[in-house]
Amino acid sequence: MNNYLDFEKPLAEIEGKAEELRALARQNADMDVNDEAAALDTKAASMLKDLYSKLTPWQKCLIARHPERPHCRDYIERLFSEYTPLSGDRNFAEDHAVMGGLARFNDRPVVVIGHEKGHDTKSRIERNFGMARPEGYRKAVRLMDLADRHRLPVITLVDTPGAYPGKGAEERGQSEAIARATEKCVQIGVPLVSVIIGEGGSGGAVAFATANRVAMLEHSVYSVISPEGCASILWKDADKMRDAAEALRLTAQDLQKLGVIDRIIAEPQGGAHRSRAQAMDAVGAAITSMLDDLAKADAKTLIHNRRAKFLSMGARGLAA
Repeated sequence: MNNYLDFEKPLAEIEGKAEELRALARQNADMDVNDEAAALDTKAASMLKDLYSKLTPWQKCLIARHPERPHCRDYIERLFSEYTPLSGDRNFAEDHAVMGGLARFNDRPVVVIGHEKGHDTKSRIERNFGMARPEGYRKAVRLMDLADRHRLPVITLVDTPGAYPGKGAEERGQSEAIARATEKCVQIGVPLVSVIIGEGGSGGAVAFATANRVAMLEHSVYSVISPEGCASILWKDADKMRDAAEALRLTAQDLQKLGVIDRIIAEPQGGAHRSRAQAMDAVGAAITSMLDDLAKADAKTLIHNRRAKFLSMGARGLAA
């Protein structure tokens, strides 16, 4: 059964009626509902296309957070082989909100790192809903060092509402850990490509996405703060999150125009959650293309271009 978002309720009614007809037909072999069900399917497909052709930024936030959307673990299982997870920051603990390790991508040895939100209540609590603590970012630094030492490309999969703001995380140096991870992204002399597969929230996302190439799935979002947090700060009212989503320019389309990301990866009609395998394969094709673009660059060029890319952001606006 599909998990429908609020703006998809009219679609849920039509698809529900089609399924009810088919259920009745399964119970009564004499019933012929093929024509009626097909007509409802056609109407549902048309409505789905119409709904997803005029999404608001807030609706894109809801899609990016969809519980059935593929997460980091799903991408690793589908796109990578010989995945060997590496755990712990060698300082405090293992952070289950961050997955990472050695793997092969198209038979090419790589290091893959990503945020993992979990897929059910138990795993979401274990993964802290994808909100990493300092040890998660320090683990990422350790893995990037390993990749740099052995000349392995780094692939990051970003899907977090932001770094965890708890008391313990702050006591253990959350801001410093994020800064170190961001610094390490800039320093490594190997290709670094990043894909925003769901939410890219604040510094918790930037710490993985300061890359040579940054791609976003079509209905993902990437912003300095969540719409709810922005609304609470600006208007003291979290219910104004729709207005905040508009103001934040957090969609893939806006961010490509601003030069924050390099490419948009098309999603299946109705979002990645409706055709998970197709969406993950599209991400795999984009990663292949981005790595191929960087394959001939030496370490010095990779570092220089990565630094120049991020240092130049906003320069046009300042010059104006």
